[in-house]
Amino acid sequence: MADSAPKIDPSAEQTTSTGPTLVKDETARVTEELEAPKPAEEKPAATIADTATNAATAVKDNVFAMFGGGPKKEKREEVDDVDEPSGSSKAKAAEQEDEVENVEPDVHFEPVVRLTEKVETKTNEELEEQTFKMRAKLFKFDRESREWKERGTGDVRLLKHKENGKTRLVMRRDKTLKVCANHYVVPDMKLSPNVGSDRSWVWNAAADVSEGDPEAQTLAIRFANSENANLFKEAFIKAQQENEALFKAAE
Repeated sequence: MADSAPKIDPSAEQTTSTGPTLVKDETARVTEELEAPKPAEEKPAATIADTATNAATAVKDNVFAMFGGGPKKEKREEVDDVDEPSGSSKAKAAEQEDEVENVEPDVHFEPVVRLTEKVETKTNEELEEQTFKMRAKLFKFDRESREWKERGTGDVRLLKHKENGKTRLVMRRDKTLKVCANHYVVPDMKLSPNVGSDRSWVWNAAADVSEGDPEAQTLAIRFANSENANLFKEAFIKAQQENEALFKAAE
């Protein structure tokens, strides 16, 4: 009884089946999805308008660039350039600085101590009158070195005392006014011309007190020219004669 049961053919069952199988249905669905065109994404209206504006601006800039133009460049603000003065302003500022530097302050200082008494400087010549004055140069003979040394340049003067009438020779150096010759013109003095010069004289002073204590000196004096030298000689001899009379009267 078991052998009499009919056998079922699988291929026949597939052929006779009217509906699609599971594999075929899935393959068909995937193929349709790949082949079907995707719908275009909708862009916002604002984005489309901005894109068009940018494109038009780019085209306009390119056209101007071809003829030497172009888009306007933004002005660069430089703080240093704005603050920096012009050339004329710099010159005026420099002149003002120079004027400020050249202005001397008017400063007045009151003295701490006021000198009410006038101090008088005495030269021991207040009681004498000047009878001769001539500019010259004086020399002194140094006995140790056996040579002439310059004593100074200034005015040689003959001063006559107002009371006793005696005349002395006084000479001071320029600027310092230091005494370089000071002695009475006594009768035993003799003016001798210096060797090889007609504008200088040599004489011996037994008691010259120019350095304080009386000292014997051999002096020489030189003038600018022979005329001045002769004028000095005349005044010197005249003073000798006057002093000689006074010395004899005192004896």
